[in-house]
Amino acid sequence: MLDIQKLRENPEWFRGRLGRKKFSADLDEVLRLDESRRRAVTDAEAARANQNAANKEMAALKKGSEEFMAKVGEMKKLSAETKSLEASAKEADEAFKNAFMKLPNAPSDESPDGRGDADNVEIRRSAHDLDSYATAKAHFDLPGIDKLLDFERGTKVSGAGFPFYRGDLARFVRVLIGAFLDHNASRGYSEIAAPLVVNADSARATGQLPDKEGQMYSCREEELYLIPTAEVPVTNFYRNEIIGSADLPLKHSAYTPCFRREAGSWGADVRGLNRLHQFDKVEIVRWEKPEDSEAAHLELLGDAEAILQALDLPYRVLEICSGDMGFPHFRQFDLEVFAAGQKRWLEVSSCSNFTDFQARRANIRFRREEGAKPEFVHTLNGSSLAIPRVLAALLENGFDGESSVRLPEFLASRFGSDVLKLPV
Repeated sequence: MLDIQKLRENPEWFRGRLGRKKFSADLDEVLRLDESRRRAVTDAEAARANQNAANKEMAALKKGSEEFMAKVGEMKKLSAETKSLEASAKEADEAFKNAFMKLPNAPSDESPDGRGDADNVEIRRSAHDLDSYATAKAHFDLPGIDKLLDFERGTKVSGAGFPFYRGDLARFVRVLIGAFLDHNASRGYSEIAAPLVVNADSARATGQLPDKEGQMYSCREEELYLIPTAEVPVTNFYRNEIIGSADLPLKHSAYTPCFRREAGSWGADVRGLNRLHQFDKVEIVRWEKPEDSEAAHLELLGDAEAILQALDLPYRVLEICSGDMGFPHFRQFDLEVFAAGQKRWLEVSSCSNFTDFQARRANIRFRREEGAKPEFVHTLNGSSLAIPRVLAALLENGFDGESSVRLPEFLASRFGSDVLKLPV
């Protein structure tokens, strides 16, 4: 969430910044509710102080005396008034929080302006010749692929978007996950195995609630949510904690299945592995001192980009415009691979700096030295990488035109072969 003190002091600055995003932001209503709740809290505190003072006065009076009985009547009146004012203050505070939590993070001045993905800016791409993949086919059209990637049975068992991986392809997915985790470990990320469900407080902390509630699978009776990304449980690992300055930066990597309803998706976007309701992903998450987060963001992007270089996949780096940026994001870069069979770019990673937005919601702070006032950390995360679309690009770009998919050395040594055989 935003810094309410800064919002009070300079609402017009925030109005201009938030207006660059696609999310509605009623600053006037938030400021009005903030003023109302502060006034209500002041009135309730004053009433409680009057009640306490009257209680002390009554304690000094002789029980049963005329003065004592008069004070009893006054206390009843003060007690009722205090309860009413405290209830009003609680109601005003809830109204403020509900409105305040709906305000998105302000985007960076460095982020380009725009309304949607057409306004994102390509800042670099690999040197691959995209016209060189003459034998490329879409992964869902490869010969024998239905024996390794079973959508029909997945639909029968769970529904659309829940495929079965079989045989060598299932093992290959496991190889990808291990390779990505090992790469991240070599870059200083400590591996962590995270829960696959989170409570509402965790989802609110990272900005999934209230923004993405419609995209999350939920367990209503337990009030739990299936995670849309490992970012949610891993970021919340330090929720309500104060971190020592010497411990920063903190860097974690996690593999999890991810679950997204993806309501409203249709067309070519959802064919094959392009858009699933359950998919595997390796995530990297960082906690940084505020002055270090922008440099750390570029480093995190480089960590994810290095995997694509090792995979020898054609890719490009996009800087995401303000109108296409996520709710909690300050600045965002996406990595896209070129799937030659489909002749389209597929997003495989978003690398994001949230500054202190998530940390304020999660109450994650650090002390620069013993006894110093705690400050909010900056949080960052990136996909490193999303498995299905990377797999789609590897299958399409490596297809030899007959019955095999050539594998890069980065994976061949782990898989035990430089080709993935298709059961034609």
